[in-house]
Amino acid sequence: MTGTALKPAAGAQALLTADDVRAAAGRIAGAVVRTPTLKSQTLSAITGAEIFVKFENHQFTAAYKERGALNAMLQLDEEQCRRGVIAASAGNHSQGLSYHGTRLGIPVTIVMPRTTPVVKVMQTEAVGGTVVLEGESFDEASAHARKLEIELGLTFVHPFDDPQVAAGQGTVALEMLEDVPDLDVLAIPVGGGGLASGMSVIAREMRPDIKLIGVEAELYPSMFNLLKHEDRAVGGDTLAEGIAVFQPGKFTSAVLRDTLDDFVLVSEHQIEGALALLLQIEKTVVEGAGAAGLAAVLAYPELFRGRKVGIVLSGGNIDTRLLANVLLRDLARSGRLARLRLVLQDRPGSLLRVAKVFYSYNVNIIEIVHQRVFTHLPAKGLATEIECEARDSEQLNALVDALRAEGFEVSVMELN
Repeated sequence: MTGTALKPAAGAQALLTADDVRAAAGRIAGAVVRTPTLKSQTLSAITGAEIFVKFENHQFTAAYKERGALNAMLQLDEEQCRRGVIAASAGNHSQGLSYHGTRLGIPVTIVMPRTTPVVKVMQTEAVGGTVVLEGESFDEASAHARKLEIELGLTFVHPFDDPQVAAGQGTVALEMLEDVPDLDVLAIPVGGGGLASGMSVIAREMRPDIKLIGVEAELYPSMFNLLKHEDRAVGGDTLAEGIAVFQPGKFTSAVLRDTLDDFVLVSEHQIEGALALLLQIEKTVVEGAGAAGLAAVLAYPELFRGRKVGIVLSGGNIDTRLLANVLLRDLARSGRLARLRLVLQDRPGSLLRVAKVFYSYNVNIIEIVHQRVFTHLPAKGLATEIECEARDSEQLNALVDALRAEGFEVSVMELN
């Protein structure tokens, strides 16, 4: 998507202004972490661009969402503060709202679907939020939150489709451009559009010629569809759940239609690879949505090469088991971890012959599984799966060639 592909929305700029973002920065100053924007020498060398990383995963709740939630609450009147606020969220918005609500003495109610993992409920309650479980989906939870808003006289704080929330999120770009004024491009994760709309408005004012590129998960191209007038399928099991939105914001989409220069989609493989790279290179943990910007730089090098590029690590809240799985899958894709399937004769010495080849190529065997019953092989046949660890794909390929040269039937089990 190029700038000419977007039709400017009449009056969109009036929906959110740079002054709104600057005012938000003044309100929240000192109450959120002014996270660093640092150049990554290694990522720059890998991508051919100058990469500057904004570490929003260093916030207290490990996500930028605190900024918008706080800015919205600081504009409540006395009666609204007394009654409290409500939101529907099972993610970072719930924690940001709960943490700052508790700090300000504002009661916070968060409605989550009954299917929400217990750990997310506990994280929200740990920072002071009151969690109500209702409905089997986010839409049902949101509808219940709207019902409680009216019944209890609470103030609803939308996770993204709210100018006050978006203005708070925009302070991310304000800080980036104060720290690195000559950034050429921002790669911004897009879900509902709150972060992207706030960042794009202030960035456009501070550096009019900056390129603003929205990044959305390939499985959830809801904003992409809206702005590009396409009809791609939306849904699926994405690692980038923080930007997995079925219905983008009305307000935010109007702003982004007027501000974005380009819009790209990144696959699950690309998000996983970027997440693993950030942990390996920057020694920092991010969630899937937080890796989207780097994933775009790696997937679309022609948009970024030779430029000063700002990316936002928007959050670091990822389940540790999921993180471990992502890292292991990345090792497998790079050829450092593999599972080989060999057909052997079921007799003494067969496995020893195999092990000698592994030893000669200095490849470590992690696990061996024999399958004698559930196989299409003859009764005297033996299917053996060996999980192993190599230095790189070249060493692994040499091992496979050597096993085949010894007469073994070998196949490498591939990741989907």
